[in-house]
Amino acid sequence: MKHFLASLALGLGLFFGGSAAMAQATPAAEAKPAATAAAPAAAPAAAPAAEEAPAATPVPNKGDTAWMTVSTLLVILMTLPGLALFYGGLVRSKNMLSVLMQVFVVASLIYVLWVVYGYSVAFSGGSPFYGGFDKLFLKGITPESVAATFSKGVYIPELSFVGFQATFAGITCALIVGAFAERARFSAVLLFCV
Repeated sequence: MKHFLASLALGLGLFFGGSAAMAQATPAAEAKPAATAAAPAAAPAAAPAAEEAPAATPVPNKGDTAWMTVSTLLVILMTLPGLALFYGGLVRSKNMLSVLMQVFVVASLIYVLWVVYGYSVAFSGGSPFYGGFDKLFLKGITPESVAATFSKGVYIPELSFVGFQATFAGITCALIVGAFAERARFSAVLLFCV
């Protein structure tokens, strides 16, 4: 149990370590518009030629980003310790560790597959029913890129959105483990989830 808790703490620390790096990059991004605002004042002759300014880059709200991070953590806690211990309590004692491992491995596998191709299939352009492969391995997603949420005018960092959606993909497949508990081989469970 000590190793499981240590692994869980390490995994959560690595998962949310990127949020701290993004928080440090924000002041540098805010400093760029101040430098570019001084450049148009120095060249008034070029201003009439470029009357139409490009649309402003959406800025993520810190409160929305913090709430998405907390929500992501809550879904992770529902999946790994919550769902794993719930299913572990439903099976015989000799199979408890097996079910705990199955939930943990299935959720971890789906998190990795979400980064590899799941996010691209779900959220990139393509047909109305199936997305494209434009964002395989999160290609083009940087700490500065923002994602539009399902609310108008609400933007969050795209990496936070990827993590939030990955937790739901993981818990969806981990919920299925309860149906297979003590009834299927682990390799068959993994194959079904992939």
